Amino acid sequence: MSEEPQKSQQAEPKMTDGGQAAALHSRRAFLFKLSVAMNAAVGAVLAVPLVGYLLGPVTKREPGDWIDLGNLNEFPVGQTRLASFRSPVERLGDGETAKVACWVRRVAEKQVQVFAVNCAHLGCPVRWFEQSKLFLCPCHGGAYYADGSRASGPPERGLFEYRVRLTDSSLYIHAGDMPTLATEASCGKKPLVQIERTAEADGDTEGASA
Repeated sequence: MSEEPQKSQQAEPKMTDGGQAAALHSRRAFLFKLSVAMNAAVGAVLAVPLVGYLLGPVTKREPGDWIDLGNLNEFPVGQTRLASFRSPVERLGDGETAKVACWVRRVAEKQVQVFAVNCAHLGCPVRWFEQSKLFLCPCHGGAYYADGSRASGPPERGLFEYRVRLTDSSLYIHAGDMPTLATEASCGKKPLVQIERTAEADGDTEGASA
């Protein structure tokens, strides 16, 4: 009876030194490949924002969009009228807050200026007064000439002006890229034009005062 366990133990195969080395090598190779795969996955995840940052200037889309303000006949030559459009960056649920107002000045048959309705001081909506030929801000008394340049008051600059595109019968403006007072001075390629006082504005004010 005592010999049977001994025989069974002797019958069990013993792993040789070569087999143990092979198993150890196989385990190490598996762990090495697993670590390489994990490091590659982490590197790929970290590289995505870096690649996006490097390729951003090449693939970056110009902010804003061209908006149709309507038929040119709606804006007679020599007049300044209030218009409105839907913001190209509106979101679901914005409702009426996505509607943006602007002032359209038809200088000549093929010459139009479109101004932001906001005062360059603190953003209050300015109003156009036909008799005095001035844009006036009701908040702090800022005044602008007919061409949008600063006349008096707290504002340090004129009204901001949208880029304009005219077709045969329609007026388009590039909206959605209006700079704020904090970013206007630092933006490289200014999407809007900083307007200056012209001789035409001087003549309009002199005629109004006469």
